[in-house]
Amino acid sequence: MSTPKELPKLGKLKAFPSMVQIEMTTGLVFVTGNKNKLNEVQAILKGVIDVESHKLDLPELQGKTEEIAKQKSKLAAEILNGPCITEDTALCFNAMEGLPGPYIKWFQDSIGHAGINKMLDGFDDRSAYALCTFGYCRGPGHEPIIFEGRTNGKIVTARGPGTFGWDAIFQPDGYEETYAQLDKDVKNSISHRGKALDVLKKYFEDREHQDKAY
Repeated sequence: MSTPKELPKLGKLKAFPSMVQIEMTTGLVFVTGNKNKLNEVQAILKGVIDVESHKLDLPELQGKTEEIAKQKSKLAAEILNGPCITEDTALCFNAMEGLPGPYIKWFQDSIGHAGINKMLDGFDDRSAYALCTFGYCRGPGHEPIIFEGRTNGKIVTARGPGTFGWDAIFQPDGYEETYAQLDKDVKNSISHRGKALDVLKKYFEDREHQDKAY
Protein backbone atom coordinates (compact mmCIF):
# COMPACT_ATOMS: atom_id res chain seq x y z
CA MET A 1 0.00 0.00 0.00
CA SER A 2 1.40 3.37 -0.99
CA THR A 3 2.13 5.98 1.63
CA PRO A 4 0.04 9.13 1.19
CA LYS A 5 2.04 12.13 0.09
CA GLU A 6 2.45 14.98 2.52
CA LEU A 7 0.22 17.85 1.61
CA PRO A 8 2.02 21.10 0.79
CA LYS A 9 1.90 23.70 3.50
CA LEU A 10 -0.40 26.57 2.75
CA GLY A 11 1.01 30.03 2.95
CA LYS A 12 -0.71 32.85 4.77
CA LEU A 13 -3.93 33.70 3.03
CA LYS A 14 -4.20 37.24 1.74
CA ALA A 15 -7.40 39.09 2.51
CA PHE A 16 -9.07 40.89 -0.33
CA PRO A 17 -9.39 44.62 0.30
CA SER A 18 -12.81 45.88 1.24
CA MET A 19 -14.51 48.75 -0.57
CA VAL A 20 -13.68 51.15 2.24
CA GLN A 21 -9.99 50.10 2.17
CA ILE A 22 -9.92 50.71 -1.57
CA GLU A 23 -11.44 54.15 -1.11
CA MET A 24 -9.02 55.05 1.68
CA THR A 25 -5.92 53.91 -0.25
CA THR A 26 -6.68 54.69 -3.89
CA GLY A 27 -8.58 57.90 -3.33
CA LEU A 28 -12.03 59.33 -3.16
CA VAL A 29 -13.44 61.62 -5.83
CA PHE A 30 -14.58 65.03 -4.61
CA VAL A 31 -16.91 66.54 -7.18
CA THR A 32 -15.86 70.18 -7.37
CA GLY A 33 -14.21 72.69 -9.62
CA ASN A 34 -13.36 74.98 -6.71
CA LYS A 35 -9.63 74.84 -5.98
CA ASN A 36 -10.00 76.49 -2.56
CA LYS A 37 -12.53 73.87 -1.43
CA LEU A 38 -10.33 71.05 -2.76
CA ASN A 39 -7.28 72.38 -0.91
CA GLU A 40 -9.19 72.53 2.38
CA VAL A 41 -10.68 69.05 1.99
CA GLN A 42 -7.29 67.56 1.10
CA ALA A 43 -5.66 69.28 4.09
CA ILE A 44 -8.32 68.09 6.54
CA LEU A 45 -8.37 64.49 5.25
CA LYS A 46 -4.59 64.25 4.81
CA GLY A 47 -3.24 60.96 6.12
CA VAL A 48 -6.70 59.38 6.21
CA ILE A 49 -8.16 59.51 2.72
CA ASP A 50 -6.54 60.63 -0.51
CA VAL A 51 -8.84 63.01 -2.35
CA GLU A 52 -8.86 63.91 -6.02
CA SER A 53 -11.24 66.28 -7.73
CA HIS A 54 -13.51 65.90 -10.72
CA LYS A 55 -15.58 68.75 -12.09
CA LEU A 56 -19.09 67.90 -13.25
CA ASP A 57 -21.75 70.21 -14.64
CA LEU A 58 -24.54 69.12 -12.33
CA PRO A 59 -27.93 70.84 -12.45
CA GLU A 60 -28.56 73.63 -9.94
CA LEU A 61 -30.92 71.98 -7.47
CA GLN A 62 -33.26 73.75 -5.08
CA GLY A 63 -34.55 72.71 -1.68
CA LYS A 64 -33.16 72.07 1.78
CA THR A 65 -29.40 71.57 2.07
CA GLU A 66 -29.68 67.88 2.98
CA GLU A 67 -32.04 67.18 0.08
CA ILE A 68 -29.73 68.95 -2.37
CA ALA A 69 -26.70 67.02 -1.08
CA LYS A 70 -28.44 63.66 -1.45
CA GLN A 71 -29.59 64.36 -4.99
CA LYS A 72 -26.22 65.73 -6.09
CA SER A 73 -24.12 62.88 -4.70
CA LYS A 74 -26.46 60.25 -6.13
CA LEU A 75 -26.39 61.84 -9.57
CA ALA A 76 -22.61 62.30 -9.48
CA ALA A 77 -22.04 58.66 -8.49
CA GLU A 78 -24.16 57.53 -11.43
CA ILE A 79 -22.18 59.71 -13.85
CA LEU A 80 -18.79 58.66 -12.43
CA ASN A 81 -19.91 55.05 -11.91
CA GLY A 82 -18.15 54.94 -8.56
CA PRO A 83 -17.81 56.40 -5.07
CA CYS A 84 -17.70 60.16 -4.65
CA ILE A 85 -18.51 63.03 -2.32
CA THR A 86 -20.26 66.29 -3.07
CA GLU A 87 -20.51 69.36 -0.88
CA ASP A 88 -23.05 72.08 -0.30
CA THR A 89 -22.59 75.03 2.01
CA ALA A 90 -25.10 77.44 3.47
CA LEU A 91 -24.79 80.74 5.32
CA CYS A 92 -27.86 81.22 7.47
CA PHE A 93 -28.92 84.49 9.12
CA ASN A 94 -30.90 83.97 12.33
CA ALA A 95 -32.73 87.29 11.85
CA MET A 96 -34.00 86.01 8.49
CA GLU A 97 -34.96 82.54 9.72
CA GLY A 98 -32.10 80.80 7.98
CA LEU A 99 -31.94 82.74 4.73
CA PRO A 100 -30.08 82.99 2.39
CA GLY A 101 -29.02 79.46 3.34
CA PRO A 102 -27.90 77.30 0.39
CA TYR A 103 -28.50 80.22 -1.99
CA ILE A 104 -25.68 82.29 -0.50
CA LYS A 105 -23.50 81.76 -3.59
CA TRP A 106 -26.09 83.47 -5.79
CA PHE A 107 -26.27 86.42 -3.39
CA GLN A 108 -22.48 86.57 -3.21
CA ASP A 109 -22.14 86.63 -7.00
CA SER A 110 -24.86 89.23 -7.51
CA ILE A 111 -24.48 91.74 -4.65
CA GLY A 112 -21.10 90.92 -3.08
CA HIS A 113 -19.93 91.31 0.52
CA ALA A 114 -21.29 94.83 0.92
CA GLY A 115 -24.70 93.87 -0.39
CA ILE A 116 -24.96 90.88 1.92
CA ASN A 117 -24.13 93.13 4.88
CA LYS A 118 -26.85 95.58 3.83
CA MET A 119 -29.40 92.77 3.96
CA LEU A 120 -29.03 92.84 7.75
CA ASP A 121 -28.98 96.63 8.19
CA GLY A 122 -32.60 96.64 9.34
CA PHE A 123 -31.97 94.02 12.04
CA ASP A 124 -30.31 94.21 15.45
CA ASP A 125 -29.37 90.54 15.24
CA ARG A 126 -26.38 89.88 12.97
CA SER A 127 -25.76 86.36 14.25
CA ALA A 128 -25.46 83.60 11.69
CA TYR A 129 -24.27 80.06 11.26
CA ALA A 130 -22.27 78.37 8.53
CA LEU A 131 -23.50 74.94 7.52
CA CYS A 132 -21.61 72.37 5.45
CA THR A 133 -23.24 69.23 4.10
CA PHE A 134 -21.30 66.44 2.40
CA GLY A 135 -23.11 63.76 0.46
CA TYR A 136 -21.27 60.45 0.03
CA CYS A 137 -22.49 57.83 -2.43
CA ARG A 138 -20.71 54.49 -2.98
CA GLY A 139 -21.94 54.20 -6.54
CA PRO A 140 -24.99 53.71 -8.76
CA GLY A 141 -27.90 52.21 -6.86
CA HIS A 142 -26.57 53.13 -3.42
CA GLU A 143 -28.34 55.48 -1.06
CA PRO A 144 -26.28 58.60 -0.22
CA ILE A 145 -25.08 59.22 3.34
CA ILE A 146 -25.05 62.75 4.73
CA PHE A 147 -22.43 64.39 6.97
CA GLU A 148 -23.01 67.85 8.42
CA GLY A 149 -20.98 70.43 10.29
CA ARG A 150 -22.07 73.76 11.75
CA THR A 151 -20.18 76.78 13.07
CA ASN A 152 -21.91 79.70 14.78
CA GLY A 153 -20.78 83.28 14.28
CA LYS A 154 -21.89 86.66 12.99
CA ILE A 155 -21.86 88.75 9.83
CA VAL A 156 -19.34 91.61 9.83
CA THR A 157 -17.89 94.15 7.41
CA ALA A 158 -15.48 92.37 5.07
CA ARG A 159 -12.01 91.85 6.53
CA GLY A 160 -9.19 89.82 5.03
CA PRO A 161 -8.73 88.41 1.52
CA GLY A 162 -11.95 88.32 -0.48
CA THR A 163 -10.89 85.39 -2.64
CA PHE A 164 -12.88 82.58 -1.02
CA GLY A 165 -16.62 83.12 -1.09
CA TRP A 166 -18.03 84.79 2.02
CA ASP A 167 -15.09 83.99 4.33
CA ALA A 168 -14.29 87.70 4.72
CA ILE A 169 -17.69 88.56 6.25
CA PHE A 170 -18.14 85.60 8.63
CA GLN A 171 -16.60 85.88 12.10
CA PRO A 172 -16.88 82.63 14.09
CA ASP A 173 -17.88 82.82 17.75
CA GLY A 174 -14.92 83.04 20.10
CA TYR A 175 -12.63 84.71 17.55
CA GLU A 176 -11.86 88.31 16.64
CA GLU A 177 -10.90 87.35 13.10
CA THR A 178 -13.06 86.41 10.14
CA TYR A 179 -12.62 83.08 8.38
CA ALA A 180 -10.52 84.93 5.78
CA GLN A 181 -8.14 86.30 8.44
CA LEU A 182 -7.61 83.07 10.34
CA ASP A 183 -4.60 80.83 9.86
CA LYS A 184 -5.63 77.98 7.54
CA ASP A 185 -5.02 75.27 10.13
CA VAL A 186 -7.02 77.17 12.74
CA LYS A 187 -9.89 77.73 10.33
CA ASN A 188 -9.94 74.06 9.29
CA SER A 189 -10.10 72.99 12.94
CA ILE A 190 -13.23 75.03 13.71
CA SER A 191 -14.97 75.52 10.38
CA HIS A 192 -18.27 74.02 9.26
CA ARG A 193 -16.35 72.13 6.57
CA GLY A 194 -13.82 70.76 9.04
CA LYS A 195 -16.55 69.57 11.40
CA ALA A 196 -18.45 67.82 8.60
CA LEU A 197 -15.26 66.10 7.42
CA ASP A 198 -14.50 64.96 10.97
CA VAL A 199 -17.82 63.08 10.92
CA LEU A 200 -17.00 61.66 7.48
CA LYS A 201 -13.55 60.52 8.67
CA LYS A 202 -15.07 58.74 11.66
CA TYR A 203 -17.53 56.98 9.37
CA PHE A 204 -14.74 55.64 7.17
CA GLU A 205 -12.62 54.61 10.15
CA ASP A 206 -15.58 52.80 11.76
CA ARG A 207 -16.37 51.02 8.49
CA GLU A 208 -12.76 49.91 8.15
CA HIS A 209 -12.81 48.42 11.67
CA GLN A 210 -16.08 46.63 10.91
CA ASP A 211 -14.69 45.19 7.67
CA LYS A 212 -11.58 43.90 9.47
CA ALA A 213 -13.77 42.14 12.02
CA TYR A 214 -15.22 39.85 9.34
